[in-house]
Amino acid sequence: MFPLFDFSLKINGFPMKEAKAELQKIQFIPEQEFEAFIENKKQEIVDYHLKNNSSYQNLVGKTTFNTWNDLPIMTKKDFQKPLIERLSKGFSLKNVYVNKTSGSSGDPFIFAKDKFSHALTWANIINRFSWYGIDFNSSFQARFYGIPLDFIGNKKERFKDFFSNRFRFPIFDLSDVVLEGFLNEFKTRKFDYINGYTSSIVLFAKFLQQKNIVLKTICPTLKVCVVTSEMLFDEDKILLEKQFGVPVVNEYGASELDLIAFQSRSFGTNGEWQVNSETLFVEILDEYNTVLPYGVAGRVVITSLFNKAHPFIRYDIGDIGILDKKSTSKKPILQQLIGRTNDIAILPSGKKSPGLTFYYVTKSIIEDDGNVKEFIIKQTKIDTFEIEYVSQSELNLEQIQKIEAAIALYLEKGLVFTFIRKEKLERSKSGKLKQFVSNLTPTLSKEEGVVSK
Repeated sequence: MFPLFDFSLKINGFPMKEAKAELQKIQFIPEQEFEAFIENKKQEIVDYHLKNNSSYQNLVGKTTFNTWNDLPIMTKKDFQKPLIERLSKGFSLKNVYVNKTSGSSGDPFIFAKDKFSHALTWANIINRFSWYGIDFNSSFQARFYGIPLDFIGNKKERFKDFFSNRFRFPIFDLSDVVLEGFLNEFKTRKFDYINGYTSSIVLFAKFLQQKNIVLKTICPTLKVCVVTSEMLFDEDKILLEKQFGVPVVNEYGASELDLIAFQSRSFGTNGEWQVNSETLFVEILDEYNTVLPYGVAGRVVITSLFNKAHPFIRYDIGDIGILDKKSTSKKPILQQLIGRTNDIAILPSGKKSPGLTFYYVTKSIIEDDGNVKEFIIKQTKIDTFEIEYVSQSELNLEQIQKIEAAIALYLEKGLVFTFIRKEKLERSKSGKLKQFVSNLTPTLSKEEGVVSK
C-alpha cells in the first residue's frame, strides 16, 4: 500500500525522516543519562527564546536566567495577542505550522510550531500507536469526532480523512437510529481501530450492551480503541473493553503542545499512563508555583523542549493531575488527571471542589440499572445544581434520594438539585461533552483554582 499518510506530511513540509531519527535517538538514551539530557534541553530552549523571541523576553524581563524556578509560569492569557507578535526571529506565518486550540478552557488562542517540532509530534504519536499494531499508512480508523458543518470546513476535514485513512462518525446526533447506522458500518468495513471523544464512544458501547453485541465479533479486524479529549472513568473502560472486545487506551494531549501521555499496553484498568518525556518536560506545581513531590495533586505545567517558533515554557495547561511515585526522569507516569482548574465548584461553606467530584459521586449511583445513558451537571447558583440526563425513563425518587445523600456525604449538606430529562445533551461545536459546567463567574486566580487531593 502506498504510504499516503507519510506522503501527506512530507508534501506539507514536515521532515518526518529526521524527526523519527531524533525520536529514536532520544529513546535510546540510558535512564542514568536521561535527567542530564532533559536539563540540557530545558537550558537550550529557554536560552533560544530569550535570545530570539521578544515576546518571551518581555515576559521574563531579561535575556538570561539563573534558575529554572525563577522563570514565570505562562498561561493561555499570555497568548491573547496576534500570533505574529509571538513568533521567534526567522519564523513567519509562511514557514510554521499554525493551528487554534479548542477553547475548552475558555481561552482559545492561535499558536505556531516550527515544522521540525510538529514532525516530532507526529513521530511520537506514530510511535505510541505502534505499541498496539497501528500503522497510520495502512490501518483503517473509525473516527468518533465532530466535523465543521460549513461547506469549506467540512470538505477540508473530509479531505484530511481520506489522506489519513479514516472513516468519520459525526457525533452531534447519537440517537439509537444513528447508532444503528454506526453499527452497520462496522459490519461492512474492516476497521483496525477506533479513535475519538470518550463520551461518544462510551454511548456507542452502551448501545452495543443493550443489543448484547461485542463489536469484535462483527468487525474481527478491530485491534484497539483509543479515547481522547474527555475523562475516561475506570467503569467506562471496563464497559468499553467488554463491548468492543479489544484493549482501550487512554490518550492525553494538547494541540498546542504534543501528545502528553499515552496508556501503556494492557488489557484491563491497570495500564500505566506513560508521560511523553521525549519532547516535553512535565511539572506538577502548587498554588505558589512550587514543584510538588510525586503522588501529590497540583497544576499540570508543561515545557515544549523543541518548539523554537513559539515558546511554551512552564506553560500552565489548565489541568490538575498527579505524577505517580514510581515516576523517573525517563518514564514519568501520570497517576491521575483530576480535571481542569476552571472546573471548580464553589460551595456555600466556602469549600472549593473539582466539578468532577459531583460527576464521580453521581455516576456511581445514576447508572446502576443501565437506564441513564449519559448526563452532565451544571452549577446555576452557589447552592443549586441541575443534572441533565438522557435515559429510557425518568429517575425515580429512590435514585434521586441516593444521589442527594451521596453528595451530602462526600461534599456538604444543603445543596439543591434539579433533575432534567432530555432527548439529547448539548455538545460543543467540536462535539465534546463537558461533564461539569459552572454558570457562576467567580474571579478565581490560578492559585484559588487549585485543589490538592
